Amino acid sequence: MTIEAGRVLAPGAALDGTPPPPRWAVWVAHAVPLIALPSTLWRLAMAIGVPVGYSTEVLRHDYGIPGNGYLVLPAICVLQEGAALLTLGLVRDWGIVAPRWLPLIGGKQVRTWAAVTAALLGAAILTAVTISQAAVWDSVDSENLKGLHRAVMGWLYMPLLLWGPLLAVVTVNYASRRRRRA
Repeated sequence: MTIEAGRVLAPGAALDGTPPPPRWAVWVAHAVPLIALPSTLWRLAMAIGVPVGYSTEVLRHDYGIPGNGYLVLPAICVLQEGAALLTLGLVRDWGIVAPRWLPLIGGKQVRTWAAVTAALLGAAILTAVTISQAAVWDSVDSENLKGLHRAVMGWLYMPLLLWGPLLAVVTVNYASRRRRRA
């Protein structure tokens, strides 16, 4: 249950008359952080010293391990998963009214145009970046990572190709529901 301005709302009830999201949209929104997880785990494995196929020279020169890579790689993981988790706001009440603990906007209604613009821009950027990286996959790190290690890395990063399109689908549903509110 959610409490807003002294009212207790039943699960699925909207704060401002926005219809609840369909089940498929909730599933898709929850899939996004899971899609980002395999590549996150790859980076974390590299940061904690699991042999992922790179030589110590490549780890030191390209990834700063040992060194600042121990901080940078986990920071990238936190940012990536945090960004993926924001998709849930498109199917939860905090996509309608910002949580009170957020500075400046806490407790205020989320402007539909701001959420939709940010999410669609993010979806477009994610789609462009992941497709461009998939297009050059054969030439990236081909000398530094070979065989099984390269195949594993490819399989762990491949789900990221779905992130942008899935975010776009959930965003379009969010925009449609917010437009239909009572």
